[in-house]
Amino acid sequence: MPTPIATPAETDVLIVGGGLGGVAAALAVCRAGRTAVLTEETDWIGGQLTAQAVPPDEHPWVEQFGVTASYRALRAAIREHYRRWYPLRAEALGLAQLNPGAGRVSKLCHEPRVALAVLESMLAPHRAAGRLTMLTEHRPVAAEADGDTVRAVTVEDVRDGARHTITAPYVIDATETGELLELAGVEYALGAEARAEYGEPHAPETADPLNQQGITVCFALSHHEGQDHTIDRPAGYGFWRSYRPDFWPGPLLGFLAPDPRTLAPVTRTFAPNPDVDPLDVTADQSADAGDKELWGFRRILARRLHRPGAFDSDITLVNWPLNDYWLKPLVGAGEETSRQALAGARELSLSVLYWLQTEAPRPDGGTGFPGLKLRPDVTGTADGLAKSAYVRESRRIRAVTTVTELDVAIDVVGAYGGTRHRDSVGVGGYRIDLHPSTGGDNYIDIGSVPFEIPLGALVPRRVRNLLPAGKNIGTTHITNGCYRLHPVEWNVGEAAGALAAHCLAEGVQPHQVQEEDKRFEEFARVLDRAGVQRHWPDVRGY
Repeated sequence: MPTPIATPAETDVLIVGGGLGGVAAALAVCRAGRTAVLTEETDWIGGQLTAQAVPPDEHPWVEQFGVTASYRALRAAIREHYRRWYPLRAEALGLAQLNPGAGRVSKLCHEPRVALAVLESMLAPHRAAGRLTMLTEHRPVAAEADGDTVRAVTVEDVRDGARHTITAPYVIDATETGELLELAGVEYALGAEARAEYGEPHAPETADPLNQQGITVCFALSHHEGQDHTIDRPAGYGFWRSYRPDFWPGPLLGFLAPDPRTLAPVTRTFAPNPDVDPLDVTADQSADAGDKELWGFRRILARRLHRPGAFDSDITLVNWPLNDYWLKPLVGAGEETSRQALAGARELSLSVLYWLQTEAPRPDGGTGFPGLKLRPDVTGTADGLAKSAYVRESRRIRAVTTVTELDVAIDVVGAYGGTRHRDSVGVGGYRIDLHPSTGGDNYIDIGSVPFEIPLGALVPRRVRNLLPAGKNIGTTHITNGCYRLHPVEWNVGEAAGALAAHCLAEGVQPHQVQEEDKRFEEFARVLDRAGVQRHWPDVRGY
């Protein structure tokens, strides 16, 4: 039986969803001296970084600027964890910009459990002070709304079915799919908008709510030559072994896949534990996407960064073109379809692993890598797959401000253009990166400029006390592709938590803060004091 936790019936701010946005919101609320309840469906907070097992996707200036002070503290603490507890080589130990996994996708590739330890440490003082109650393994099942106000949310303990109803003056939806929007009757957009709605060049002619980016169930692998760790053949392996999408240059289970930026067929390479010094690896996707060499792309532990003999293998994270699942939508087609999508994504990932172990071409001309070992200890699960699917797309609030392709696409605004928002509450930067979708789209990859996060994108048009804290902000299907990444989700969550606390302190509503210059200036000073960067410097010299 789970250990019972005293669940308050009311709190200042209820935060539903314990991903990066939810954690950042909780920190902001508690930093302001307010109480918060934070719920999370799994037993790990951290979302993309932990339960979904996805190393951070970040812009190229992340080490200098372009993130909030608290996100920078998170990154610094992750590095310090490795310096303090891992047997790093002297050369690695002294690196200010240590990349623990020496992966190419990020300047800070690392293990999910390390991020979890740091995030829990960041929240620990607020839990000890009684400001924060954290309910893991709880999911939202109902919400009570009165006109334009969400009064209460009911969460269910997934272990024993016990339900708790919590009331709060402010509710923050930090779920991965915007679940509270539907439960509370908040107006939202889903899937792809029609081109005519916002005039976006890359939007389809016809709206399709069920056209959503594929999801991915990630997993971690090490490799042990001479050993056999082959899993049982998945029940659906035959289907996936023969599956060839119309827009793919070969079978999905293969190393030939489209280049996301050009769609040209490109053969990926795969060689476990390469004899390359990880200190020579450069992680800069603006210069080199780094995704052509699969083992090193999302490597999260590099054995050669450590003293000889400390580790007998690297650990890499499998989030590749091979295991993106897009046959069924996760959101909006009913619970049964959602269950089928999750089950299909899990079966695909296991099929990818089985193919790698038994049939994948080897550099030496042979086939199969039986020494590949699934690492449930890394993902914290019994089956070795991530606790949650990596979800790229959510329900999105019908917001006061909707960010569109016309605000951020280089082809539209020019290399140094882009919309500047009077109500900016943060910044971000990433290409518009849309993965193959349930509507049959291939990759859609569009150059974008460093952008601002308008407060209006966090404010629903009608509802007065619900705020989004993740991928559910006012973007479109297209711009979600650059606003969905780790540091932006954190920034959105931090701004939402700070806004809720500010509104409580000043007796105002989010709409007033967004609409009235004087009130926004007061809130902006709160963000400035917290180290939230709201505008970009001139990046042309970097």
